[in-house]
Amino acid sequence: MLGWYQARLAARPLLTQAVTTSILFAVGDITAQQLVEKKGAEKHDLARTGRMALYGGTIFGPAAATWFKVLQRHVNLRSANATILARVACDQGLFAPTFIGVFLSSMAVLEGTSPKEKLERNYTNALTANWMIWPFVQMVNFKLVPLQHRLLFVNVISIGWNCYLSFLNSS
Repeated sequence: MLGWYQARLAARPLLTQAVTTSILFAVGDITAQQLVEKKGAEKHDLARTGRMALYGGTIFGPAAATWFKVLQRHVNLRSANATILARVACDQGLFAPTFIGVFLSSMAVLEGTSPKEKLERNYTNALTANWMIWPFVQMVNFKLVPLQHRLLFVNVISIGWNCYLSFLNSS
């Protein structure tokens, strides 16, 4: 399976990363609905899963893939550890606050509700939870994971994170 993924990644990197992100965002939502909220198959909100997949594949996947390349190209200090810390600081100080807002706003628009209200209700909790988890994940990511696999690593960890975001967004 990894060989197949590697081949797709080499041939069409952005498309492969977008599709992978879409699938794993949907998995996060399915996990939220079935394991956390215990909705059962008959009450599963397919539109909600579709919104998560759409956001993951069209917004987050391409943006995060590009972001990791920007960090790799432009954030380089004298020592490897300083570079990692600077990349984590950029990621958590710029990308995370921005894309939590983009996520919540996008979901509100797709649901036909008010982005302003959703941001007021959920943004601070989501960003605070993000800062409890993602700095450590990104340290491992930037230290150990090759550039072409960073988004996949984030996406796998994100199954749990997206479960949380989907649950937060729906509450």
